[in-house]
Amino acid sequence: MIETDIKIARGIEKADFVLRNAQVINVYNSSIMKTDIVIHKDTIVALGKGYKSRKEIDLKGLYVAPGFLDAHVHIESSMVEVPQFARAVVPLGTTSVITDPHEIANVLGYEGIRYMMESSKYNPLNVFFMLSSCVPSSPLETAGSELRAFDIFPFLREPHVLGLAEVMNYPGILDMNPDMLDKVKIVHGKRIDGHAPGLNGKDLNAYISAGIESDHECVTAKEAKEKLERGMYIMIREGSATRNLLDLLPLVTTENERRCMFCTDDRHPNDILHEGHINFLIKTAIQNDLDPFIAIRLATLNIAEYFGLRKLGAIAPGKMADLVVFDSFESFTIKRVYKSGRLVAVDGVPVYDVPQKTPTPLRSSVNIKWLEGDEFRIKARGKTCRVISIVPQQITTDYLELPCKIENGYVSADVQNDIAKLFVVERHRATGNIGKGLVKGFGIERGAIATSIGHDSHNIIVLGVDDQDIQRAVITINKMGGGIVVVDQDRILDSLALPIAGLLSDKPLEFVSTKVSELDQAARRLGIKLDDALMTLSFMALPVIPKLKLTDKGLVDVDNFTHVDLFVN
Repeated sequence: MIETDIKIARGIEKADFVLRNAQVINVYNSSIMKTDIVIHKDTIVALGKGYKSRKEIDLKGLYVAPGFLDAHVHIESSMVEVPQFARAVVPLGTTSVITDPHEIANVLGYEGIRYMMESSKYNPLNVFFMLSSCVPSSPLETAGSELRAFDIFPFLREPHVLGLAEVMNYPGILDMNPDMLDKVKIVHGKRIDGHAPGLNGKDLNAYISAGIESDHECVTAKEAKEKLERGMYIMIREGSATRNLLDLLPLVTTENERRCMFCTDDRHPNDILHEGHINFLIKTAIQNDLDPFIAIRLATLNIAEYFGLRKLGAIAPGKMADLVVFDSFESFTIKRVYKSGRLVAVDGVPVYDVPQKTPTPLRSSVNIKWLEGDEFRIKARGKTCRVISIVPQQITTDYLELPCKIENGYVSADVQNDIAKLFVVERHRATGNIGKGLVKGFGIERGAIATSIGHDSHNIIVLGVDDQDIQRAVITINKMGGGIVVVDQDRILDSLALPIAGLLSDKPLEFVSTKVSELDQAARRLGIKLDDALMTLSFMALPVIPKLKLTDKGLVDVDNFTHVDLFVN
């Protein structure tokens, strides 16, 4: 009750508990306050000395920051359900995330978004939602669902829905596609996030004029600077396949830092466990000479104010008691985490029980047309092919035109030149669509790898050298109901089932992380040298990220937003 908070703040009544002798990070004026934090129930009611309480904890000079926020994340990329994701990131200081359930929405539509919302309840993690704007992300692929403005409108009544998620179909905005414009219009008064890699000049002006306010796809400071100058907020991303933090840090100055914020976008379980989450971005930024107060503000106040989360982002009277206790700016080791005034983690270990919930039934999501055995042969119709070329640590690719290796009238993998075969198998409606292509840069020398995580429509994507291994990998994914598999000489080296929409495991994140490491080792036995090859593979089907990608409908020239033939005439 407000009356009780006022009485406690005035020192008339006892507080529930007080954190004494804290060094509080004041994100409002970049200072450190040596003081006590007075908490009643889930709220900070006062800062200062001399308050009485029923319980007190002496922090002995440890630093206390506001709970960290992630400005843009796809929880599905952790490959675990929300409660298990929370158990991994909350001990690292993340107490709030703004998520786009875009991945599961592309598979299960309205049902998938509702599932994520139900899974987010009763965890010591605030999960706020941005409504998926592009399901599918483009007409150049087959998704499991299609969400129009009419379909997402009912979600706007949900209190944890903050606006419209990354508008990645920027050609749809520029061409004034009616449904895309309707989606922008129905969220009037809420935030609209962008996704426009490389967009500049007049097209950028038009995109922003439509009401789009942020971007997390900048890979150079030059690109981000132009967007900042035109009024956009810049989300600085450090994911697993996309690492832009060090490239964008030079952008951040005392004059513009309030327009910048941190996000992870897509972060694999291994990186969460071994590197960290938002705490990793803060620590890395500080190590690279960003002012510590700015680094913390990019993960707290800036995000909270951008999304209108008035109770979050700072340590002050009236704010939620979401607190991160750490040792120093140098090591930035998280010692304790409080969520809504409750201790939820100590020394990186969660100290709460996973909430029990009624399972939400979901339909099967892997449905492929019967394979006859010759679907993964590519009949030669020329001598030169368009080849996707990997860009290390990015999800963008290069577009190459190279001679293709032909044997008995069919294109084969060219191991000597590091060119492998790549296929995308439609898995939602059993259409039989199979996109066929070539990719350079994985280093695979034999066997095959397949996954049902294929951004954004999440069809089955398979990389390989041997046709029989490629087919075996796809069939194995189908039998598992989704997952990841590595095959060599018609033998399964390792696999991970992802029975929830072909995206998520029903196991803890530690288990999934171990399996991903084992899959990575199995992939290296095929000759792959690329770091995080599994996540890189999953982005080879994303037709809104330049330059050349492959969907179930064929090769996509992303710059021109059109399909192109594998063979160059």
